Amino acid sequence: MKLAFSTLGVPGMPISDVVALATATGFRGVELRAHPEEPVHPGIGAKERAEVVAAFAAAGIEILTVAGYAKVAAEGEDGPVLDEIRDLLELARDLGAPYVRVFPGADGSAGGDARAARRLGAAAETADDCGVRVLLETHDSHRAGVDAARVVAAVGHRNVGVLWDLMHTWLGGETPVTSHGVLAPHLGYVQVKDIASADDTTPLALGAGVLPLAECLSLLGPDDWVCWEYEKRWYPQAAELPGLLAAGREHLALLASAS
Repeated sequence: MKLAFSTLGVPGMPISDVVALATATGFRGVELRAHPEEPVHPGIGAKERAEVVAAFAAAGIEILTVAGYAKVAAEGEDGPVLDEIRDLLELARDLGAPYVRVFPGADGSAGGDARAARRLGAAAETADDCGVRVLLETHDSHRAGVDAARVVAAVGHRNVGVLWDLMHTWLGGETPVTSHGVLAPHLGYVQVKDIASADDTTPLALGAGVLPLAECLSLLGPDDWVCWEYEKRWYPQAAELPGLLAAGREHLALLASAS
């Protein structure tokens, strides 16, 4: 099992420090949060992109994902959403990242499935040209695996898949077995985290909360990527991630070896 962490847990950290942190704690990959407040986002130029690639390559750390914020099921015109996805895909291509993350974001409005499938289908050929796969995260309006799988199955393109966020499928009432059963044909990789309860989603050290990590990891294979998404950006009161990373990696490795 290949392990990564998300820069959502170290908001604003310079890329050189992210790479050093991954190296020091034994992670093989990093999920890059692609937002203007971060050092890597679609607005950076060719020189900056090349520098990011060089920094990761020198350390032997993989860039797993460009984690964007496009909302494919949201109301509104298709054009701006497709432009946003295209920019993310081109960034991922330039960085050598295999995945781009997008959100559903229907927010309860009717027609979300149709909008998401249409936009993902329109983006699929660009994704193919870039050698990148667009992953719809189990999140917000489509937090259950069955909801995300329904959209992606309607698209039916190899360059469109699902990012399984374990917390959201669990909050949506699914067991890992149920989620994996519907997501396996479309699965890109898995995001894990830990929380105290359904009512308190403040991030905790892995193994300190209630999420079914062992059951989830038991369903995955040795070549699957698992990314620890520690949502420090949204919970400033949470403990700092760097001090938790090494123990978190060991915990995931132990669970994987026991499965």
